Amino acid sequence: MVLSSHELKYWKREFPLLKKITKLQPVLWLNTNLKPMKDLPEFPVTIDDMIEAEQLWERFIPFFIKEFPETKELNGIIESPLKKINRMKTALSGTFNGDLYLKCDNELPIAGSIKSRGGVYEVLHHAEQLALKSGLVSKNDNYEIFSEEKLKNFFSQYKIGVGSTGNLGLSIGIISAKLGFNVSVYMSADAKQWKKDLLREKGATVYEFSGDFGEAISAGRQKTLTDPQAYFVDDEKSKHLFLGYSVAAFRLQKQLQEKNIKVDKEHPLLVYLPCGVGGSPGGITFGLKQIFGDHVHCFFVEPTHSPSVLIGLLTGEKEKVCVQDFGIDNRTEADGLAVGRPSSFATSISEHLISGIYTVEDDELYRLLALLADNEGIFIEPSSTSGLLGPGIVADSGYLTYEEKGTHVVWATGGSLVPQVDMERFYKKGRELIHQVCLVH
Repeated sequence: MVLSSHELKYWKREFPLLKKITKLQPVLWLNTNLKPMKDLPEFPVTIDDMIEAEQLWERFIPFFIKEFPETKELNGIIESPLKKINRMKTALSGTFNGDLYLKCDNELPIAGSIKSRGGVYEVLHHAEQLALKSGLVSKNDNYEIFSEEKLKNFFSQYKIGVGSTGNLGLSIGIISAKLGFNVSVYMSADAKQWKKDLLREKGATVYEFSGDFGEAISAGRQKTLTDPQAYFVDDEKSKHLFLGYSVAAFRLQKQLQEKNIKVDKEHPLLVYLPCGVGGSPGGITFGLKQIFGDHVHCFFVEPTHSPSVLIGLLTGEKEKVCVQDFGIDNRTEADGLAVGRPSSFATSISEHLISGIYTVEDDELYRLLALLADNEGIFIEPSSTSGLLGPGIVADSGYLTYEEKGTHVVWATGGSLVPQVDMERFYKKGRELIHQVCLVH
């Protein structure tokens, strides 16, 4: 429900940044609730939970190698490369110092996006629990057994549901169908057609809605929870999605060590994470904080039309408010980030861990997409490019005084499964927008 003019005036008086946010202007918000590690409250997840999650991933390695041949190169590990992109840094005319890296979750096996972490993990966790309770497996077994018909027939009596703007639905649909589940994906109006088509091709049932993510997830939750044989992957409240993402921190730590990159007070790590409902960037931030403590600084990025986590944390109301309450339409080309209301689970943790949030306009996403393609030969989804502005924005804010020795990691969240014709259209639009900017200047 849209706030009255009187209510809006009150909020804008209390939080002056809302004036720019409601005018859809790009902003940077530095988090005043950020706490040092020693002062953090107790969270509903711990580093022990992260370690258990990593062990589950390891148990499923034989299954991945058997069912997803693209994982063989990394011996069944679902992981993405960390690439230095200093040509892109030059193209950005960055005022920041330190090396620029791209964490290429756009190349993750199975779903081609960051959702291969959380989405795949939650379905694997559910499948393992069902199989263990039925006595069909034990944790000491070779998990290649999950590719056998006996297990697939067993899972076929169960259903999985998820509400999604796109990439989470892809990850849930692909892994659930592969295991043998009957899977339904409830997709919002902004979900791209090719994602719906691919899901149906993989064996998922897709339900389409004319409304946004909130409508899709609400309908999916309601329909799924009425069936005792069904399980709902709840992007607004899920602990298991969060933990699946958190394991990325162990993987990034190893990659930084392999590149001899220090992370300490004099060599901070700055990470820029595209944000929708807040689960994937929240899980990764939680994991990184467990490992690097106060030496890592995580920034979320949202579209100017969908700043749900920003408004939730700025006002302190979190999931109690949505962008539509403030007259913002939640319409953006960044389909994976088109979320009007933040995750209650993730934001309750992120509010004390993230350094800040900035917002970006849709046209900027396309320009960044074309720049990255031209300078690095890397093609990613528009929403996935939003972190590339982070190093410059944070440097200009004066957030760090010692950032000249920092390492900047931009998290690329999706792109490798985008059809060629769509990617060419994205790229062409980006080039046209760059040309327009050049004409103006």
